[in-house]
Amino acid sequence: MLSPGQILRLLYIQRILIRNGLDEIVFSLNLFRKVRFLQYLLPWNWKKKVRSPRGVRIRTVLEELGPIYIKFGQILSTRRDMLPDDISLELAKLQDNVPPFPGEVARDIIEKSLNTRLTNIFEDFDLVPLASASIAQVHTARLNDGREMIVKVVRPGIEKIIRRDLGLMHIIAEMAESYSGDFHNLRPTGVVKEFEKTLLDELDLMREAANASQLRRNFTDSHILYVPQVEWEYTRHDVMVMERIQGIPINDFQALRDADINFQWLAEAGVEVFFTQVFRDSYFHADMHPGNIFVKPGVDGEQAKIMVVDFGIMSSLSEFDKRYLAENFLAFLNKDYQKVAELHVQSGWVPAGTRVDEFEFAIRAVCEPLFDRPLKDISFGTLLLRLFQTAERFNMVIMPQLLLLQKTLVNIEGLGRELYPDLNLWKTARPHLERWMTDRTGIRGLIKGTQENFPYWVDRLPELPTGLLDLLDRIREGRFKFEWKQDELEKLRKEMQLSNRRTILAIIGATLMIGCFILLGFNNPILGLADTTMITWMLGVIGTLILYLSYIR
Repeated sequence: MLSPGQILRLLYIQRILIRNGLDEIVFSLNLFRKVRFLQYLLPWNWKKKVRSPRGVRIRTVLEELGPIYIKFGQILSTRRDMLPDDISLELAKLQDNVPPFPGEVARDIIEKSLNTRLTNIFEDFDLVPLASASIAQVHTARLNDGREMIVKVVRPGIEKIIRRDLGLMHIIAEMAESYSGDFHNLRPTGVVKEFEKTLLDELDLMREAANASQLRRNFTDSHILYVPQVEWEYTRHDVMVMERIQGIPINDFQALRDADINFQWLAEAGVEVFFTQVFRDSYFHADMHPGNIFVKPGVDGEQAKIMVVDFGIMSSLSEFDKRYLAENFLAFLNKDYQKVAELHVQSGWVPAGTRVDEFEFAIRAVCEPLFDRPLKDISFGTLLLRLFQTAERFNMVIMPQLLLLQKTLVNIEGLGRELYPDLNLWKTARPHLERWMTDRTGIRGLIKGTQENFPYWVDRLPELPTGLLDLLDRIREGRFKFEWKQDELEKLRKEMQLSNRRTILAIIGATLMIGCFILLGFNNPILGLADTTMITWMLGVIGTLILYLSYIR
């Protein structure tokens, strides 16, 4: 049910939509197919007008609706797997430039949050903000010990505004999904939920500070990347104090030239930093646009460094995600489309009944045109996007973290090629992919997995004798049985009952063999070494016989 405030907001939105000619796009949907004639009866459509492209009109509407909708458009622009290219590219132009709120208000918020006067913390605090965005604004300050800082302050009353507009977005998304097939593939309710999570996370500056600290810890010894330090003593959920960095914006090419920065090194270093975050740390900065990246020139022969800010949007990858990326990229490099298709089916990304040959043909049709050029000219981000779009046609659900990674990859790739047009992203990335694969497979992967899991195995080892005795008690008392819950497996019950004895014998034999190996590692001071050896041999022989019987029955 819409509240009075939401009804007024909806009327305001409707007025902006009409003014920008978006009613034409609304009437083009199948939902309004039978009443499309009404479009020509509306007074504002009586006079023919020259309209801008639909992407431009949608961007203009979002800009007029204000900061929350601008933010929504920015996030929506990353969903190029769902939106037409003309709309997603236009939404990527949205700029989060919002008029600042008074510095005196920011000062009051800080003093209330930290429960002290500003002068007790800062020697100097600039009331004029350095930057202003939809969620927060940033001021420069100097601590009483002389260190230069930036102070980020959440906008007053912004949470109430966000929740009002989010409620309206949820209602519109549900209506669109329920009444129109045009929005089925766009999944608007899911998009709004994803946006809500991102936006509410950005409201909590403690979370952003924790993100910054984690990234800084990951690159503590790096000679390429520098992450500013959080001043935790003065950081709260609505206030964050962080070291102020001094550097050249990465898109200020003339200033970089004047500072004698090697553009090839800078482009390749940016790619290396990105793939290190992804494959070494499984944790990456997901908002790497030029406004968040600076370069610190080297002094007295030191190497220059990349510096990053704004840690509101971070993402992480599971081992499964990384394996998906590494194996698929390497298969693409080798143009092994069958391998790509098999990987998707085997991993469960697409339904098990999917025909591998059909999926392979679809991938080949998308990728072959991309590979009809020098490897260095092929876009990593475009390739990943095309893969997502193809897989989605085969009912693959793309995880949000992979979409964030694709968006970040496009940003890094585009910026890298602006700096150095001959950048070969594949050549720079391939060592990271192959190193990760080598670490996770083969002998090295086995050794590493054993080292990682050995403490867990040792920790569980004392429980094995107790578990073995409990299992034997349950079997002797008739309490050991399988309980099938799936209806379709009821037909197999009789067959499983016949094989149950065989299974029990195999378990008993295996557990006796395990007991044998356990006793081999211990010298029992009560029984003595000879007795322990005899018991070990007896358990081993009995276990072997039982295992043998379980296979011949």
